[in-house]
Amino acid sequence: MTYWLLLCACTLTCLGQIAQKLAVESWRGIDSPVASKLLTPWLWAALACLGLGLLLWLLVLQRLEVGIAYPMLSLNFVLVTLVSRFVFKEVVDARHWLGVAVVMGGVVLLGWQA
Repeated sequence: MTYWLLLCACTLTCLGQIAQKLAVESWRGIDSPVASKLLTPWLWAALACLGLGLLLWLLVLQRLEVGIAYPMLSLNFVLVTLVSRFVFKEVVDARHWLGVAVVMGGVVLLGWQA
């Protein structure tokens, strides 16, 4: 159950970051006041995802040592890289993919230790 909560917290955090990207993309080229930007649905989706992710994260911290739980959040680097490449069609070079592999290796090692 704890690792399920951790995975959900990571996923919600990743979704929140993607919604932030979509929010600022929707603002591109539009000269509008800040107040109207605050009404952007993607911004509210980002806040909701990040808020729920935070609540789940608190539950995770009740169940896991922070030394084990916190490094698992680095899975967000992997998820965001995959989304940036395959959803936003951004260029991800070999060095970046190597970094993703190293992060995944670290997560496996830390998870194995638990």
